[in-house]
Amino acid sequence: MTAGVCPAGLLPHRTAGMPPRQDGTSAWRARLRALGGLLAELRIDVDLSGRDIQREFDALHERLRSNHRARDAMRPLPLPLHGLELRMREADGEYFVYAIDPRLQRIVAYTVFSRLVEVDRATDRHLRAPHTRVADGYRRQGIASAIYRWWLASGRSLITGARQSAGAHGLWMALARDHELAAVRIDARKRLAQLTLPPPAGFFGALDTRLVLVGRDCRLADFAQPPVSPALPAGPPRTGW
Repeated sequence: MTAGVCPAGLLPHRTAGMPPRQDGTSAWRARLRALGGLLAELRIDVDLSGRDIQREFDALHERLRSNHRARDAMRPLPLPLHGLELRMREADGEYFVYAIDPRLQRIVAYTVFSRLVEVDRATDRHLRAPHTRVADGYRRQGIASAIYRWWLASGRSLITGARQSAGAHGLWMALARDHELAAVRIDARKRLAQLTLPPPAGFFGALDTRLVLVGRDCRLADFAQPPVSPALPAGPPRTGW
């Protein structure tokens, strides 16, 4: 298998989580804590708390059941999650994962691994940006964590989108204990340039800076240029993520 590329239909042989990092020393943990504080400058302003999204999920479930092509394209994802059933489908290079409560026959969580128009075709082969929504009553059950770990174990990497919620950022920092975390910048050619850490204060206000989690058996060098020292953005940092 080509590093960083997960063939369609591939399921990893391990889905219950990755083993601890081989470099999981106190120095690494200290570096991660310091990095976490620095990355708190990132554009984290999405707030999904208190939103009633179950109605949207019910409408989505009905559309999937009535669309035989979408229904037939779904296949089970064997992740043990508190009795929930997970189904996945792929369309135009994007992957959709649905968590269904079989007792209620309802979608209760939904993840899409999106393509980014900001990157070129070569980079697109390696990265997807995950977005997860979870209904009230099913949060804090590790649904997003299990799905993201499955993806990373499958040999694909993740990149943040333009914005994150505080919960999503916390999840990324938790996953960084088991997977390489990098800060990158999308340049004018739609390529990724790895940033040296720590970058100057305020640099992460720019919308072209992102985080990357490197998947199993992947190499950051396959889709990102070597580290560069970033220049401070012109003018005040842009607000909003």
